[in-house]
Amino acid sequence: MGKYVIGLDNGGTVIKAALFDLSGSQIAVASRQTPVITPKPGYTERDMEELWLKNCECVKDVISKSSVSPDSVSGIAVCGHGKGLYLWGKDGKPAFNGIVSTDNRAWEYPQRWKADGTFDKLYPKLCQQLVACQQVSLLAWLKDHEPDIYSNIMWVFSVKDYIRFRLTGEAWSEATDISSSGLMNLQSAGFDAEMLEVLGIPEIYSRLAPLKYSSDNCGNITEEASGLTGLKAGTPVAGGMFDIDGCAVAMDITSPEQLCTITGTWSVNEFINPEPITGTSIAMNSLFAIPGYYLLEECSPTSAGNLEWIIDNILDKSEIPEGVSKYKYINDLVASTEAADTQVYYLPFLYGSNAHPMAKGSFIGLTTYHSRAHMFRAVFEGVAFSHKMHIDKLLSVRKAPEAVRLAGGAANSSLWVQIFADVLGLPVETVSGVSELGAMGAAMAAAVAGGAFSDYQEAAASMVKVNAPVLPDSERTEIYRLKYEKYRAVVEALDTVWDRFQI
Repeated sequence: MGKYVIGLDNGGTVIKAALFDLSGSQIAVASRQTPVITPKPGYTERDMEELWLKNCECVKDVISKSSVSPDSVSGIAVCGHGKGLYLWGKDGKPAFNGIVSTDNRAWEYPQRWKADGTFDKLYPKLCQQLVACQQVSLLAWLKDHEPDIYSNIMWVFSVKDYIRFRLTGEAWSEATDISSSGLMNLQSAGFDAEMLEVLGIPEIYSRLAPLKYSSDNCGNITEEASGLTGLKAGTPVAGGMFDIDGCAVAMDITSPEQLCTITGTWSVNEFINPEPITGTSIAMNSLFAIPGYYLLEECSPTSAGNLEWIIDNILDKSEIPEGVSKYKYINDLVASTEAADTQVYYLPFLYGSNAHPMAKGSFIGLTTYHSRAHMFRAVFEGVAFSHKMHIDKLLSVRKAPEAVRLAGGAANSSLWVQIFADVLGLPVETVSGVSELGAMGAAMAAAVAGGAFSDYQEAAASMVKVNAPVLPDSERTEIYRLKYEKYRAVVEALDTVWDRFQI
């Protein structure tokens, strides 16, 4: 048995491959960026062939960087952003550009299904809200607006299922992704032709690949993929998972008592449960990577991804001292202010909202007194407030955890971790020694599939190291309680005007 496993993580713009040993040490990482194509406002796409080739480059690069022999790699698995749409055509090539999970072109469809009663009729089977970037909405949009593309569909994929298909030549729908697509009956954990008929896309039933689970073997590296990736032909490929499942697995979220929050482009907040919880304000139930559990998820594209845009458009890079990273410089700016210093609020809605579907990113409360330091603090706080809105919904159906486990961009800043602890009023834990948690979760799937561990609990016991919790400060928690009330008041007030804005 090989001593190493590879996780391949496909985010909305960045691909990362990471190689791990079976004790959880991250040996090497390689990454590539794929440009986002925006043919119209609200559209976000990627070239699927370019995406595939850059995945291959990442794998080849990580093997080269690690100096590990391909013979020592016992398996690989892919994780990726959920939702979005990646179509394979009947002509043996991508049927369209890949559509990323920040796409909003199909925003009218969930609204229409709610208005005409379709959603209420299907909710007992769906167990989740319907949103614009899900496969169900995008497929309905394609049927109405791009009928030639729609009729050419052979397979409906999520991003990671598409990449795994190219690695192996075998088409499968892995449970964690497809169960959050709006295309699956969660009660029966299977596809439902009657549901798709009601949604107006009955043709899609035959274009959904058979179901597999995250640690199932889903084929082997083909000769063609071997030549492109440097992996040995025949290397096993596991099912992989939705990246939020991957992060949860890599944080040892393996029991219902725990709760985690992931700060990427998306604010992802989740816990697992033996059954779906419906009839509440919680937006999403899906199948979790561990068989027998559902993932209860509250999410929106309102998290740390906002910071990159702010950096590009507000930060004066000429002021950054030589040898200092832009992130350290921003941390120092934020640290130069205090929570009580300012009443500037940032709504982290650049890519979408957890309040109103047409809401936009905004700074509220700026005066001539305020500097970029205050604006960056507002971004840090606004992202934490948006996560709190989601976490409060999760806590409405369960007791608070002993600590919240946090991953993603905010976890790289001790200051931002402290802000999360103070805003939430709960201890916050991070994971030690691994920068690529999504890829690690996928690698753990490969390790379980290959027999190195019997299940994810055993894999986590060997591979996951959790840092000591960061405790909330009671004085700042009270300051943030009052600021959060004002943040909520601003969000609710602006809900009355967003319908006047165009996409």
